[in-house]
Amino acid sequence: MVAVKTMVEGGKATTGPPLGPALGPLGLNLGQVIKDINEKTKSFAGMQVPVTVNVIDPTTKKYEILIGVPPTSALLKKEIGIERGSKAKGAVAGNATLDQIKKVAEQKKPSLLSYNMKGAVLEVLGTALSLGITVDKQNPREIQNKIKNGEIEIGE
Repeated sequence: MVAVKTMVEGGKATTGPPLGPALGPLGLNLGQVIKDINEKTKSFAGMQVPVTVNVIDPTTKKYEILIGVPPTSALLKKEIGIERGSKAKGAVAGNATLDQIKKVAEQKKPSLLSYNMKGAVLEVLGTALSLGITVDKQNPREIQNKIKNGEIEIGE
C-alpha cells in the first residue's frame, strides 16, 4: 500500500504540487481524488489540514482519504478571528472565551495526549498562552491554575 501524506488548505486542494506529482504516477483519477479531498476538508477553509491518501489497490485504483485535524494554533486563530499570534512576549494577540477554548479542545481531543476533556482544555490553554491569546481577559496560565484547583469545572 502506498501512502501520500501532505498538508492542504481546507477545501482548496489542487492537482498541482504537492498532490499532483505524488499521485500522478500511481494512475489514480486525480480530479476525483482532489474533489474528494476538497469535500472532506471544506469545513477547515482557510487552514492547513493534514491529509493522507492511502492507495489500497493500485490495480483497481481503490484509495481512501484520511483527514487529520489542523494544528491547535490554527483552530484557535480561526475561532477568535486573528491572523497570527503575538510576536512580542507578553503582547496580546486576541481574547477567547472559555467556551471557545472548550470548542477547540473538543475538535482536537482525538489527537491530543489527554485522556479527558479537562486535560484537553489545559493543553489548548497552553497553546493560547504561546500565541498571546488571553482567555476571558485573563492570562491562560491563571485559567489553568483555576481548573487545576477546582475553581473552574470542565467536566470529563
